[in-house]
Amino acid sequence: MARPRKRTTLREVAEATGLSTAAVSYALRGTHVSKETEERVRKAAAELGYEADPIARALASGRTSMVGVLAGDLQDLWQQQLMAAIGRELLAGDRYALILDAGGDPQRELALAKQLRDQRVDGLLVSPVDPSAAGWAQIAEAVPVVSIGDSLRRARTAGEVLFDNRAGIDAVLEYLTGLGHRRITVLTPTGPSTPDRPADVYVREAAGRLGIAAEVLPCAQELGEATAVARRVLRDGGADGACSTAVFCFSDSIAYGVYAAAAEASLKVGRDVSVVGFDDHPVSQVLTPPLTTLDWGLAGIAQEAARLAVAAIDGRRVRRKRMLCAPRLSERGSAVRV
Repeated sequence: MARPRKRTTLREVAEATGLSTAAVSYALRGTHVSKETEERVRKAAAELGYEADPIARALASGRTSMVGVLAGDLQDLWQQQLMAAIGRELLAGDRYALILDAGGDPQRELALAKQLRDQRVDGLLVSPVDPSAAGWAQIAEAVPVVSIGDSLRRARTAGEVLFDNRAGIDAVLEYLTGLGHRRITVLTPTGPSTPDRPADVYVREAAGRLGIAAEVLPCAQELGEATAVARRVLRDGGADGACSTAVFCFSDSIAYGVYAAAAEASLKVGRDVSVVGFDDHPVSQVLTPPLTTLDWGLAGIAQEAARLAVAAIDGRRVRRKRMLCAPRLSERGSAVRV
């Protein structure tokens, strides 16, 4: 039986090039040596079949090349798309995403964040379920944290890629009001344990300013659960029994549940009820009718979040640590005049 081939060591590459192991290590990392030396070392390493030992490198540098990416709830199709895009951005810089799902649970979210910290990830990107939780401060002291969506108000983060939720909510409610809607149901993934998330507060403020009735109801993002909530909304109306003429969903995944519930009740979206989403997932364009929703620029969010995380890990100063993403309303056929 053939014996496994012994791994080529850094010392062997050094002997082949006549350099010290330190110089070879620098050359393979592309630092502190001339371009000619770097090319000579890389050629020798390739000929000898040298591959860096990731465990040894981590012990020597104190870095693992792993970046924690903590999703608020991967039942949301748009968050799945965002996490995948962040993973690709990190991989382009030779970092590897360790993606975990908080499942919409703020306690689970903090527990997973602490676990990632204890596993010595180089950095952490998080789309927080509970941005106001006190536990973020301690985590951000131990590992560079970049927040996506909402600001971690109690933590000193390495960067923030925030959604201008106030502008988005104003845009949608003003749009629906302009179409004549005066009673709107807002379905939010916010749970009972985090009742004061900024977006939910903005709805109440905007509704008061516009003089309309807007009832905010919690709704899971999984299709079956979203359909069940939408079914009750379309059948029973709000707390006073009156039915809304429009449903504003804080994720397109929730909106898909409204479409399903409407079909069950023989109602037509865009005729019998207006529906607006929040994040312009690609599926939204192929619905019948296509979903009116907000586009936040997912590719730019992923790129900026990864850039801030890598800069913090490398100890590089960046001129702008806070990016505010402005929404664009993609008007399609799911919302009509009443």
